[in-house]
Amino acid sequence: MDLREFVRSISVVAVTASVFAGVVGGADAAERVRWKMQSAFGSKLSIVGEVAARYEGQMDRISGGDVKIKFFEPGALVPPLECFDSVAKGAIESCWTTAGYHTGKIPALAWFTAVPFGPEVGEYFAWLQYGGGDEIYNGIYAEHGMKALHCSVIAPESSGWFREKITSLDQLKGLKMRFFGLGARVMTKLGVSTQLLAGADIYPALERGVIDATEFSMPSIDLDLGFYQIAKFNYFPGWHQQSSIGELLMNEAQWKALTDQQQAWFEAACGESIMWSQARSEALQFKAMQELQAKGVELVRWPQEFLDAFKKGWEEVVAEESAKDPLFKKTFESYQAFHEQYKIWLENGYLRK
Repeated sequence: MDLREFVRSISVVAVTASVFAGVVGGADAAERVRWKMQSAFGSKLSIVGEVAARYEGQMDRISGGDVKIKFFEPGALVPPLECFDSVAKGAIESCWTTAGYHTGKIPALAWFTAVPFGPEVGEYFAWLQYGGGDEIYNGIYAEHGMKALHCSVIAPESSGWFREKITSLDQLKGLKMRFFGLGARVMTKLGVSTQLLAGADIYPALERGVIDATEFSMPSIDLDLGFYQIAKFNYFPGWHQQSSIGELLMNEAQWKALTDQQQAWFEAACGESIMWSQARSEALQFKAMQELQAKGVELVRWPQEFLDAFKKGWEEVVAEESAKDPLFKKTFESYQAFHEQYKIWLENGYLRK
């Protein structure tokens, strides 16, 4: 081969390599994911908001920048409690929310955020992953063109903020109260008029007297929202939410368009977020409670007669909802069957404090 042929051959190789690199680079660029994610919780809100904003960075870190999830504050894209329809229609790719916010459409979804008098974190995830819970959960969302991942969990909440100390069940009758999920149905049984409000809407409603009392979350979160400025009696335990799970709700078509590796990145980031939120939720509460006390808040534990009344109300709610909603009944029966089997481990494996 003479010099001219050699140069021509090198040129052909160089051009071919350049074209190939351009094709591969274009494919890589096309596979990069750029999603919008609106949160139901503000980024500055302790734990439940923090973990949502943090997820943006975790996905970027895990994927090396190939998957970017843009966090948006509540209401920036759609109203905070309307993510279900927006994600289902593909108007936005995803929402950081909680299944209990969609119970107006599908009551059974309440089981996948919190269960009154229900499980601690270990039992809860055991039922979801190994007791059939996730099969129901995934099936519900698939019917509506969505995919969801459990992405956070927090320890017990408190069960309410009141302007006056509650010493009688009669004081609950006629009370206007913000309350969440299945617990709201129980409070209705006791004569409370309940409504569901997004976190940012609670303080103004409490301040203006639209509601007389509220529950929202745990002490560090409620401290952020300033309820102590209006209501000075904070009640425990959170019988209605011993564990509370958050989710990343996604449009199913968008999810299926991801590669297997990209889906694994989403799942890994959610698993890490569950660990982070659980540990942080346990670590922050005693300091928040001390600060609330310093601000004049009285921490009150419900007397047993109240807890018994709440439990009785819960049993009535389960029976009534199961009678009229086959999906609710199916979910309850799945949960209850696992719980009954789990009891032997719960009662023998753990120290009862």
